[in-house]
Amino acid sequence: MNKLALFDLDHTLLPIDSDYEWGQFLVRIGAVDALEYARRNDGFFAQYQAGTLDPVEYLEFALGTLARFPRRELEAMHAHYMAEVIQPAVRPAALALVQRHLDAGDLVAIITATNHYVTAPIAKLFGVEHHIAAMPETDADGKLTGRLAGTPTSGPGKVVHMHAWLDSLGRPFDSFESSHFYSDSHNDIPLLSSVSHPVATNPSAALATHANAQGWPLLHLFND
Repeated sequence: MNKLALFDLDHTLLPIDSDYEWGQFLVRIGAVDALEYARRNDGFFAQYQAGTLDPVEYLEFALGTLARFPRRELEAMHAHYMAEVIQPAVRPAALALVQRHLDAGDLVAIITATNHYVTAPIAKLFGVEHHIAAMPETDADGKLTGRLAGTPTSGPGKVVHMHAWLDSLGRPFDSFESSHFYSDSHNDIPLLSSVSHPVATNPSAALATHANAQGWPLLHLFND
C-alpha cells in the first residue's frame, strides 16, 4: 500500500452538494425556519460557487444548526437524510472508481470541506475508512457546541490536514510512490497541485480551464 488516493466528495463522488442538500432536507422536514434558513443556506452556497465563502463563518452556521438538536434526534434525522437524499444520488461509476483504488491496495481517503457529522456516514457508504472533514467541537459531555474544532478542511487547509493525517499514520506524504486526488472544484487547486496524479473530476468551468492549461486529465463520472 505505497500509493495514495484522495477524493473530494461533493460534485466529485456525489453529483450533489451534501452540505447544501442537508440544509434543504432540514427545511423540508420542518426542523428549521424555512425562509430564514433557506435564505442563508442559498447565500453561502452562492459564495462557495463564486469562491468567496468564509469557511469558518459557514461552518459555524452549519454546526450551530446541528447543536440545536439532541444527539438522538440528529441521528434519526441523518438516517432519514441518507435514505432519502444520499443513497439515491450515489452513482455506480463513482463507487467503481473508489473500489478500483481500494482493490489495488492504495491508501484511500475522502477529504471534504463539509463537516464531519454530515459526511462520515457517506464515507462509510463508499467503503472508505479514512475520512478528513471539518470537525465539530464538542463539550465535556459530548454535546455539539456549534463551533468548529481546529481549522477548516478547505482550499489550502486540505493540504495541511492531509499532511497531519498522514503523519499521524507514520506515513509521510513523500513516502508514497504515487498520489491521486480527484476533485471538481477550483478551490482544491492547492491539493491537486501537490499530488503526482491530479484528476479534474466533473470539473467546474474554472477548474477545467486550469486543468487544461496544466495538462491534467479530466474525468466525467455523471454523464449517464
